[in-house]
Amino acid sequence: MTRLTAKLLPQLPEGVRPAYDPAAQAAGILHLGLGAFHRAHQAFYTDAALARDGGDWRILAVSLRSTETVDALRAQDGLFTLVERGPHGDRAQVIGAVADALAAARDSQEVLAVFERPEIRIVTLTVTEKAYGFDRASMDIEPGHEAIAADLAAPQQPRGVIGLLVEGLRRRRAADLRPPAILCCDNLPENGPLLRAGVLGFARRVDVDLAEWIAQEVAFPASMVDRITPATTDETAKRAQALIGADDAAAVETEPFTQWVIEENFPQGRPSWEAGGAVFVADVAPFERMKLRMLNGAHSLIAYAGFLAGHAYVRDAMSDASLAVLVDRHIRAAAGTVGRLEGIDLDAYRADLLARFANPAIAHQTYQIAMDGTEKLPQRIFAPATDALTSGADLAPYAFAVAAWMCYATGRDAKGKNYDLRDPREDELRRAVLHAGNDASALVAALTALPSFFPVSLRDSPAFRHALETRLAVMLDRGMPEAIRREAA
Repeated sequence: MTRLTAKLLPQLPEGVRPAYDPAAQAAGILHLGLGAFHRAHQAFYTDAALARDGGDWRILAVSLRSTETVDALRAQDGLFTLVERGPHGDRAQVIGAVADALAAARDSQEVLAVFERPEIRIVTLTVTEKAYGFDRASMDIEPGHEAIAADLAAPQQPRGVIGLLVEGLRRRRAADLRPPAILCCDNLPENGPLLRAGVLGFARRVDVDLAEWIAQEVAFPASMVDRITPATTDETAKRAQALIGADDAAAVETEPFTQWVIEENFPQGRPSWEAGGAVFVADVAPFERMKLRMLNGAHSLIAYAGFLAGHAYVRDAMSDASLAVLVDRHIRAAAGTVGRLEGIDLDAYRADLLARFANPAIAHQTYQIAMDGTEKLPQRIFAPATDALTSGADLAPYAFAVAAWMCYATGRDAKGKNYDLRDPREDELRRAVLHAGNDASALVAALTALPSFFPVSLRDSPAFRHALETRLAVMLDRGMPEAIRREAA
C-alpha cells in the first residue's frame, strides 16, 4: 500500500486533500505538545485558515516526550488524515498545516532555535496541566515539580514546557526580535493568565530583567477548546487507509463537533482561524466556565461511575439508562451555575452534549478521561458545587460525582482488581486510602483533608459531607451499578 506523502496529494479527491498547496506556505506557528488533540483541533483550524486565506501560518510541531509521531509525520511530509466519526458515517480529510515536527527529547537545541526565527509569531501549547508545574493557589510555579526543578538548575538546557518557553523567549530577546504571542490550548480555567503567571514566576528566578521584558512585551491570550478526540488505535489507521487509499501512521480520529473560543490578542497577527469556526471574544472566561462545568464535569462523572460500572467507553456508559439520567441531571445542575451567555442557548448546548457522549462511532475510554483527577476536579466539580452550596441549590449531583471519584481513588474495581490511578498525587491518594480502609466516613475525611485540594466550604459543610458519605457507602458496599440505579431512582 502507498504511504501518504506530498506526492500522493494530486491523486486524492477534492474535499479530502488540502484546498491549497502546503509547500507554498511557510511556518509561522510553533506548537508544543504534538498529540492527537492538537492534530484534531489547532491543526484542523489552521488548515481551514490556509485554505481560505493562505498566509505563512503553517505549524512547526514539537513532541515533548515521544518520537514516534514525529517520525511518522516527517516520513509523510507533515501530512496526516483526520477521520471525523459521526452517527451517520466517517469522513476523511488530509491536513497539510504541519510543516515539520521535532522531538524535544532528541532535538532540544533545534527546538530552542525555532524561537529565534523571526517568522514564528505565535506559540501554541497542548501539554495537559500536570506538565506545566503550576501552583494555581499562588499563581506561580511549583519549584518542587520535577521538570521545573530540573530546568531551574539548568535554565539554558530546558526539558520542561515552562523552561522551554522562558529560554526561548530569552533567545528571542537576545536576538532583538519581537516576541510571539503564547496561546495555551489546554483545558484550564483562565489558561492565558495562568500560563503568564507561570512563565513570569520561572523567569524571575533566573533573570529578573528577562521577567520584566516578558511582563511588558509578551501576549498570553486565553482560549477555550473543545473536541472529543479518543486515543489513537490500530483501528484508526485502518479507517484512514480505507477512506484515502493509503497508509497513514499519524492518522487521528475525532467527532464532527468542534469549538474554539479565543481572546483577540495577537500583536503580530494570526491565521484566519474563524474559517474553521473559531470565535474571537474579549473575555473567554464565561465560555470556559460553561465548558468546564457542563461538558468536563459530566465527563468526569461518566469516567469514574462508568469505569467502575464496567463501561469501557463513554458511549457504553450513555447506553446505561440510569447513568444517562445522572449525566443529564449533572449537566442541568451545572448549567444553573454558569449564568447567561450571549449567543448561547444552554439547553441546546446540554442536548448537544448528550448526543456527543452517546455518539456510537467515538470510542472514548472512561479510563483515559479518569486520569489526573486531582488536577481536574477543582474546576469541573468543586467550583460549581461551591456555587450550589452558596445558592442553596441541590448538592446531590456533585456529591455523587465526587463520591464516584473517591471510590475510583481506592484503586480497586468491582472484581478486586487493582489499577493505576494515573494521577500526579497518586502516592498521597494511596496513603489516604490505605489509612481509611473501606469505611466511607474515614475515606471522605482522608480525601477531603488532602492539602490544597478540597474547598474549605465544601469540606466543612455538614450537608455536603453527609451527601458524600451516604453515596460513597453504597458504592463501597453494594457496588457502582447498584449505586447508579439507586441514585437515578
